[in-house]
Amino acid sequence: MSVIQFKNVSKLYQQGENQVLALDNVSLTVEQGEFIAVIGPSGSGKSTFLAIAGALLHATKGEVIINGKSLNELKPKDLAQLRLKEIGFILQNSNLVPYLNVLEQLLVVKRMSGKLVKEDKEFAKELLQSLGLAAKMEKLPEQLSGGERQRVAIARAFINNPSIILADEPTASLDSKNAHEVVQLIAKETKTRNKAAIMVTHDERMLEYCDKVYKMEDGKLKRDDSFRS
Repeated sequence: MSVIQFKNVSKLYQQGENQVLALDNVSLTVEQGEFIAVIGPSGSGKSTFLAIAGALLHATKGEVIINGKSLNELKPKDLAQLRLKEIGFILQNSNLVPYLNVLEQLLVVKRMSGKLVKEDKEFAKELLQSLGLAAKMEKLPEQLSGGERQRVAIARAFINNPSIILADEPTASLDSKNAHEVVQLIAKETKTRNKAAIMVTHDERMLEYCDKVYKMEDGKLKRDDSFRS
């Protein structure tokens, strides 16, 4: 089942008297349980692509559809709800709240989406356990390693049971061992929980965990099968 679709999406930025084409007629479909990677040089359009996928930017042309809903037809309030409930973000840095323990990092997100119930706390514990953090639930971010903090960020992205996971350079601040562990966990959780996941990365070592690889160049997105075994 298709979770997110880009249909001939373009994005133009106005810079003084000039227009910059950041995305050029991009089309893409990501299915449930599918983990894709987008690679490409800096300035190629990857960040713009991810921001549009996350309903943070509007496309200039074309259409983005998430779970059958066209983002073009949603009001700002509806877009905010969609971002909260349907999209989980994993960023370069974990961006954890320094004074909240690991369990609270997840529960504060649940509170943003409504009343916190017993089942929410149980789901948060189950997520943390599945990511190897069962013994770290009462720890503060400063008491965790970089890899552990990024695993908390993964759990936080999944806490609202979103349809889509968007990962922006999730291994940028990690050593090789932790980088592999983090991307393996994203891949595992995507499959186990039947999500659609998109990872933007410069780290080609991580592509082995992805189902498909796309390359972004000068705003154009093309399938790249050269990384598949």
